[in-house]
Amino acid sequence: MTEQAARPDVATPEPVARRRARGVARSPWRQPLSLIGGGVAIAWVLVAISAPLLAPSDPLGQAFQRFLPPGGAHLFGTDELGRDVLSRVLYGARISLPLALLLVALAMTIGSILGGIAGYFGGWIDEVVMRVADLVFAFPTIILAMAVAAALGPDLHNAVLAIVVVSWPAYARVVRGLVLSARQADYVSATRLLGASARRALIVDVLPNVAGPVLVLATLDIGTAVLLLSGLSFLGLGARPPAPEWGAMVAAGAENFDKWWIGMFPGLAILSVVLAFNFVGDTLRDALDPRTARAVRGRAL
Repeated sequence: MTEQAARPDVATPEPVARRRARGVARSPWRQPLSLIGGGVAIAWVLVAISAPLLAPSDPLGQAFQRFLPPGGAHLFGTDELGRDVLSRVLYGARISLPLALLLVALAMTIGSILGGIAGYFGGWIDEVVMRVADLVFAFPTIILAMAVAAALGPDLHNAVLAIVVVSWPAYARVVRGLVLSARQADYVSATRLLGASARRALIVDVLPNVAGPVLVLATLDIGTAVLLLSGLSFLGLGARPPAPEWGAMVAAGAENFDKWWIGMFPGLAILSVVLAFNFVGDTLRDALDPRTARAVRGRAL
């Protein structure tokens, strides 16, 4: 009998290849929800790119009978003007997704810059930026967005600006908190002692180390941006007719409530996009946060 067999309390070391394989299997990107979310998000991006090839007809063409139910030549039916609903849903992805990405990028850029400056320099700059952010937070998001969009005029681009106005404070607050903790780090102090300017230390040393949480917040905000854009269009403050925008299509379905297919299919499109980017954002958070990633791997055991 070998020494290892005589001592059952000594565990046999697990092969390195097996440990690596188990680590890959427990990766957050291998979880079912992350695979579903990533697949749906990629599918909608491809739809937005290739909508002219996928759409069976002109989304603005009024060439068919009104209120045809789903089936036959019109898988999603036709609307009150005889337009093919499937074509309008596919083309709606070319409006909602790019604008959602644009407004999230603008809000993230503005909020990150203001939050980074406020957290690094402090003083009256911090007070001014945070009090403005608190003022925005004092109003419900959709109400303030409606007020700004109404003041600018009913238009899709004005709706984007309105959502940027109400979205940047979240990024400013997150970045400010991260910068306040990062600026006390030894590597930042060493950079300043070596003669680097405050601007260089902020841009080169501090901001890259807060990029992970900001990227997670931005990914989660894509779904919120789609919802807000659709909500403003539903209320008549976003897309102007006859643009094939999902929120405006849901509003048309609400006016013809007995024709369920007019509003249901664009509503399902909104639902799938929001869930997909929420799943991707949660997975990205698990991948970038070691503590959350360890918790996910522990549940997978």
